Amino acid sequence: MEINYVFEALASTPRRKILAYLSEATLTAGEIAERFDMSKPALSKHLKILEQAKLITSERKGQFIEYSLADKNMLANLTNMLATFCPVGSGLKKESAAKAKEQKNV
Repeated sequence: MEINYVFEALASTPRRKILAYLSEATLTAGEIAERFDMSKPALSKHLKILEQAKLITSERKGQFIEYSLADKNMLANLTNMLATFCPVGSGLKKESAAKAKEQKNV
């Protein structure tokens, strides 16, 4: 993990929000886009930076690409810490938990 990429990724509020949203659930780019008010190219750029920092991983499933946290334990701790500095993260973590519960019930 290149530390400079990590700091670059974490320097952005939208990327911290995306990490919080992925904290409990694996989501497609479309599901992430539904939650955030940004263009698809902007979201794609944020996801690419998070992947470059090795904070998230992507996996193609048919026509969709699913995104999840790269290291659940380390990033869960990091996301909890960031929620202290980025208060919007705690609400997103709750939404992520609800999405994960939905995914299990499907």
